[in-house]
Amino acid sequence: MVPAAIKSKGAIVVAADASYAPDEFFGPDGSTVVGVDADLAQALGKVLGLKVQVSNVTFANIIPGLQATKYDLGMSSFTDSKDRENQVDFVTYFTAGTSFFVKASGGPDIKSLNDLCGHHVSVESGTTEQTDAQMQATACTSAGKTLDVQAYPDQGSANLALTSGRADVGMADSPVAAYQVQQSNGAFKVSGPSYGNAPYGIAIPKGNGMAPAILAAVKDLMASGAYKAILKKWNVEPGAISNPQINGATS
Repeated sequence: MVPAAIKSKGAIVVAADASYAPDEFFGPDGSTVVGVDADLAQALGKVLGLKVQVSNVTFANIIPGLQATKYDLGMSSFTDSKDRENQVDFVTYFTAGTSFFVKASGGPDIKSLNDLCGHHVSVESGTTEQTDAQMQATACTSAGKTLDVQAYPDQGSANLALTSGRADVGMADSPVAAYQVQQSNGAFKVSGPSYGNAPYGIAIPKGNGMAPAILAAVKDLMASGAYKAILKKWNVEPGAISNPQINGATS
């Protein structure tokens, strides 16, 4: 089922932005990409009979890189959206929403996007969070208020903006926000409920024939129990799905 051009190489390059723990981040050696997506990528490779190289790539550059066939897959907490499906194909494998996080001491009370008006929010460039924040900034302006949206090249820089006081609200996918809070030694807390649950997708160059093979491999991992074991390892089991699809965007 793997296309001949890829099978003949015997290996695939998977692009991931290693700043989005626990989904993808650098391990103790400072160079190996680890996390949920890295483990799933290696497991998919075993099912497909392909070696896997997970490479650190700035998030905003992954889809253009797939379109230019620099990479074979993108596994970097991509929300599968109708807009992105115009650029690449997706195989869904997880679900997550967006969460707000703030300083635990003195941080604002943010329960919805509307509460962002009057604040400074940090996001990673190219993410769903950036899109949502910028749309909310337009709404705030229409209401005679302001919203400063600060987009950073990686999640680590976005978190630093919150720590340093340049921003007073951070936004990230719900498992990532929860992990940032857990690792902050009490500096951050999640504010309000998450919103906008949507599927994550493995991004694939459009029309290269790889999507059916990836779908079959994801189903194999689910049937064998390997999928849930990986999610359990990283404490993200609430995001598990049971019905992966090709291009399963809901909006």
